[in-house]
Amino acid sequence: MDARNHTLHLFAQFQQALEANGMQVPLLSLVNPPVWELGHVGWFQERWTARHLQRNLGQRSDPAAARLPSVLAGADRWWDSSLVSHDSRWSLDLPELQEVKAYLLESLESALELLERTDGSDEALYFFRLSLLHEDMHGEAFVQTAQTLGLVLDKPLLQRYTPPVMLSREPLLLPACNWSLGSPAAGFVFDNESLPHDVPVPEFEIDAQPVSWAQFVEFVDDGGYDRVELWSPDGWAWLQQISQSEGRRAPRYVDQIGVASGAVMQNRFGHAMRMLAAQPAMHMSWWEADAWCRWAGRRLPFEVEWEVAAHTASRRGFRWGDVWEWTASNFRPYPGFQPGPYTDYSQPWFGTHKVLRGGSFATRARMKSPKFRNFYRPERDDVFCGFRSCAL
Repeated sequence: MDARNHTLHLFAQFQQALEANGMQVPLLSLVNPPVWELGHVGWFQERWTARHLQRNLGQRSDPAAARLPSVLAGADRWWDSSLVSHDSRWSLDLPELQEVKAYLLESLESALELLERTDGSDEALYFFRLSLLHEDMHGEAFVQTAQTLGLVLDKPLLQRYTPPVMLSREPLLLPACNWSLGSPAAGFVFDNESLPHDVPVPEFEIDAQPVSWAQFVEFVDDGGYDRVELWSPDGWAWLQQISQSEGRRAPRYVDQIGVASGAVMQNRFGHAMRMLAAQPAMHMSWWEADAWCRWAGRRLPFEVEWEVAAHTASRRGFRWGDVWEWTASNFRPYPGFQPGPYTDYSQPWFGTHKVLRGGSFATRARMKSPKFRNFYRPERDDVFCGFRSCAL
């Protein structure tokens, strides 16, 4: 209920801004049409709870088993993200908005009724937890879409989604250890977090907080966007492409990054805002994070190093959860990986995406876990992402 209220509150921002225009948004690779995304949330919940006859088997259920029909004819044709291509979502004959909202209400009520009858085991709760966290992810996607479109949020939401100011601390030296990477089976576990396995981790030094705007401005002032030696070949190619197509040589949404003044003006939900020096630098691609590290004589942390620090160094000042943080790790399966019933969650993206850890100011608190593995292609910079560094 909390997740659904949050979804509808965010969607109301879109409705207020776009309803006069028929809820239309431009076809962009970074976003979904808002009405499509809203309906998809309800469809996913219904598909894996009310329609899923093997839901009580949890991860042991057969994802290909027959399902009950949807209460809304056409739901699969509209909202099955595995079958409905991204660009085609702008031309679907979606129902009227009120019908979509009624569908969300019905899917929620069905899920709550079924939830009351579960035995409370992890297996029986698996798909209820999956649909909850899936909705939380789409809640953050709504916030990202608002940022991409320059949608003006109401004042409480704008304050909520403002990056925090960080207290700067010295880097932390962590001793060598043998770390169990991956999540134990108890509770809910995403398939890409399985199975737990030991990884030897040498001693390493890691920043106590993400790189700030003050630190990133120094890179820009030193010609960081013009020095090919600071970029990997793929990163330099990406930089030339966005320079030609978008005319920028700075993180996304940055209108001004002062070589003389040190000021950073970034568009935040339709407002030009001066970013504070101690706020985390944000909206840069993996390539930009990597180039900054090369310039600073440092490197991105591997995901196991990030996880060790998040678990063991919080009392020493290790701060996380303000922005998603790029790591040096490619998104790959852990040893013994088996895809979960939602087979398209992880498996199709192995080998092409980079791992991010932590969470952002737009991530729901229940989603924030030191074990959670987020993943995006290295060129993505619309996400609320930043990075921290390690010593070489």
